[in-house]
Amino acid sequence: MSVSEQPPAALGGPAAEIAAGYAFEGAALDLGALLWDGACHPDAPIRIPLPVLNRHGLVAGATGTGKTKTLQLIAEQLSANGVPVFLADIKGDVSGVSAPGQDGEKVRERAAQVGQEWRATGFPCEFYGLGGTGPGIPVRATVTSFGPVLLSKVLQLNQTQEQSLGLIFHYADSKGLELVDLKDLRAVVAFLVSDTGKAELKGIGGLSTVTAGVILRSITAFEQQGAGGFFGEPEFDTSEFLRTAADGRGIVSVLELPSVQDKPQLFSTFLMWMLADLFNDLPEVGDLEKPKLVFFFDEAHLLFNGASKAFLESITQTVRLIRSKGIGVFFVTQTPKDVPSDVLAQLGNRVQHALRAFTPDDAKALKATVRTFPNSPYDLEEVLTGLGTGEAVVTVLSEKGAPTPVAATRLRAPESLMGPIDAAALDAAVKGSLLYGRYAEAVDRESAYEKLTAEQQAAEAAALEAAAAKEAEKARRQGGGRAPKPEPSLTEQVVGSGVFKSLARSIGTQLGREISRSIFGTARRKR
Repeated sequence: MSVSEQPPAALGGPAAEIAAGYAFEGAALDLGALLWDGACHPDAPIRIPLPVLNRHGLVAGATGTGKTKTLQLIAEQLSANGVPVFLADIKGDVSGVSAPGQDGEKVRERAAQVGQEWRATGFPCEFYGLGGTGPGIPVRATVTSFGPVLLSKVLQLNQTQEQSLGLIFHYADSKGLELVDLKDLRAVVAFLVSDTGKAELKGIGGLSTVTAGVILRSITAFEQQGAGGFFGEPEFDTSEFLRTAADGRGIVSVLELPSVQDKPQLFSTFLMWMLADLFNDLPEVGDLEKPKLVFFFDEAHLLFNGASKAFLESITQTVRLIRSKGIGVFFVTQTPKDVPSDVLAQLGNRVQHALRAFTPDDAKALKATVRTFPNSPYDLEEVLTGLGTGEAVVTVLSEKGAPTPVAATRLRAPESLMGPIDAAALDAAVKGSLLYGRYAEAVDRESAYEKLTAEQQAAEAAALEAAAAKEAEKARRQGGGRAPKPEPSLTEQVVGSGVFKSLARSIGTQLGREISRSIFGTARRKR
């Protein structure tokens, strides 16, 4: 729908009613200008009230229709209003939000069409990377805090295997065996199917060797994909995403993900961990004048592909309840049908870019998308297939919580750089951050692997010592004399050592500890 050729006409009839639906009194984000009857109307701005951004949203559209620029546009205005933003940068082209945009003929033309006073502006940003993969401050999670439900999703376990993994977590919690990284989890699984460990779970069902084998193979395959670095310490504190800059603008947290594009389940599940962690730790605040954080969940369909019923129920519950904690979530995907209906029902704000209808499946998806919108004077099937790049169909919640009229919209141009900053500038921004020293260096402290290894070595030493004592007794009896006083045994040396005493104290203080878990089984942390 290229409409710039036609001059805007005076608004009347349905167009005037649509424009009136976006005339909000309070603070609002400016998306663009109304498209009606082949013309763009800069005097009819299309906006989103700032207080309703915690009612969640959807940004959808075919590849190349401008979804990423829409995210950038919304993120800039949220930051300018003092609201922190989280963005996942899948393709590596969102880092430009930190740098002023480049003026040009196309930018000036778009600004004139929509009545925008465009000024090149950069916004305060922090750049992160999963486990130190690629550029960015490393974001890590411990296996314990990730929890069995999310981990089962990323390991692609079935329901029975997921339940067994939950049993493994339960045992580790109760015995004070910290699951920090994947080698800790592997050590606990191997112990529980060993001759010594089988008796530990006998009273609560046990762990079959076959299921343990599947879990171990899944962990190994996961590590071979290079995912081992995502689990460990120091664990990232997601409250870092809630910060504002010294000038009062919200910090835009950009998670750089190009290096893990071939691990879609990993990064989509890791994003869900971040959201679940925020949900777990933030207090109830109800409706605020502006959100505490707006979280953009890019490539959302990857999260839902192959998800179990329990997992989908957990996502739905998290999205429903996190609103009252001041967090807004925008799912970004190609068509609304990528998002389960129960989740879609929670998304009050919609920005729908163009859809294509090249195949029968495309046509079916188009009709399904049209049915998700309120009644409209537009022929939405025609409009959605005719939208140009940077144009969208919009409906949001008004200040009173009612849906606004459907509005075809020509979107504003972002004021920051529409593309990535260069690698040197990105590296300088990362290493210049105050958070870099806190999270950059991985720490491998004593946890389940080390404790179980120490116990196994002590048991082996005790067995060797018992065998040696038996042989000595046998020799004494055969020789008829008194055996010399033996040197301190290896077991006695181990038990008497400071390391063993420290280990014993650690286990003793944590014995019986059970981690309180949230909807996803993630561990609860105190802020």
